[in-house]
Amino acid sequence: MSGGVTGIAAPGRVLPTMNEDGSRRWVRPKPSAGRWMRARRIAAYALMVLFFAIPYLTIAGRPVLLLDLPRREFTLFGTMFQQTETLLFMLLFVSAVLAVFFFTALFGRVWCGWACPQTVYMEFLFRPVERLVEGGWRASQRMDRRHGVHARRLLKHAIYLVLALFLAHTFLAYFVRPAELAGWMTRSPVEHPMSFFIVMLTTAMIFLDFAWFREQTCLLACPYGRLQAVLLDRRSVIVGYDGRRGEPRTAGIAGWAAGSGDCVSCNACVVTCPTGIDIRDGLQMECIGCTQCMDACDAVMARFGREPGLIRYASRDALEGRPSRLLRGRVVVYPVVLAAALGALAYGVITRPAAEVMMLRDTGTPFVVQPDGRVSNPLRLRIGHRGARAGAYHVALVGAPDAQLVAPLDPLVVEPGRIGTAPLFVLAPASSFHDGGRDMTFRVTSAGGYRYDVHYHLVGPDADDDDEHAGDTHEPEGDHR
Repeated sequence: MSGGVTGIAAPGRVLPTMNEDGSRRWVRPKPSAGRWMRARRIAAYALMVLFFAIPYLTIAGRPVLLLDLPRREFTLFGTMFQQTETLLFMLLFVSAVLAVFFFTALFGRVWCGWACPQTVYMEFLFRPVERLVEGGWRASQRMDRRHGVHARRLLKHAIYLVLALFLAHTFLAYFVRPAELAGWMTRSPVEHPMSFFIVMLTTAMIFLDFAWFREQTCLLACPYGRLQAVLLDRRSVIVGYDGRRGEPRTAGIAGWAAGSGDCVSCNACVVTCPTGIDIRDGLQMECIGCTQCMDACDAVMARFGREPGLIRYASRDALEGRPSRLLRGRVVVYPVVLAAALGALAYGVITRPAAEVMMLRDTGTPFVVQPDGRVSNPLRLRIGHRGARAGAYHVALVGAPDAQLVAPLDPLVVEPGRIGTAPLFVLAPASSFHDGGRDMTFRVTSAGGYRYDVHYHLVGPDADDDDEHAGDTHEPEGDHR
């Protein structure tokens, strides 16, 4: 063709969400009633209630789950973790990853099909609204073929926007305390422009996700589907098509003959798939294990008097007639390592002290010689309080009768989950310093029997010229209670 660019036509649909000409293919799955759909609907609505309720549930006065990023406070099941607890965060992350590995090795993408918020909200909130407003899945397909603005679709998007606004506030409640979030909602946006921007940005992202990206979030954005190649093995339970029983396919019941398979080429499994794939092509990255094809196929088999289960939960080995057993190397190693990680995490949480105490040298001059000849060391006491109620901490010197501790804030009151800092001054005779320094023990106590001894090295007038001790921070030692 002169004066133009000649393209090569695709031999067929390359992606389930793309037409052969490269345009977007909107997936409008037909709902398929059945026992799996009933079970998933119960699970989905129970999870929705749980998602909505978690930010407002408390354990011993603390949130069940709160990820307060600005304050760097992370609460899980009523237990607060501070940003300095790197080891506990690592154990928590490792435990979560191992749990994903273990359940994927056993049951494939059961998380994607049954519990992922993307699937739960898309299939049991937004798509039902779409079918209700637009007049069913066939009406939605007809709208896709007709260009222009449709009043029903505008109404649907208006409802989507309201739902997105509600979900945005629910989502942000996992990161912002409910009382603070309520303030965002009741005050004028002019008073808190950044908070208002965060809410609107989150709302826009949720709206675009469920109104535009939809199943493409699972296919393109989520890495889990690409990881299943290494997370699954041939004995993992997946949603699969029994090719030995279904092939060769026939064209309806009239085409059945001796030696023909049970599949009647009705394409019910394709029409109902929320990602637009054909499950008969084998295990595919796009399959989220939602079981809608199982319900659709079972209904067709029942209509034609055939046994259900042509598409069912099974391993690839079982579908191919090979021996398949549940117990194997990875399903033994994963839970053992997972139990070890969870045990270490529980031990770390149980045995950690009620507070994290650090003694820091104050900025500026490391010491000052007073007119009376005593040496003053300015310090800062830093306490991270983990208790559910405010804690009052006292500090005193241990084994230093010749020294004096000046504590302007005594006791130091620290709110739950907060870090408190108090200035301290230690006055000691200059003669008590040797080689430019002196060791000192501080005892931090609070109600309930908490005691923590901090060993610290003070500097004095005989310190080296390079002042190598100035600014040193010694690791606290002592008993934790």
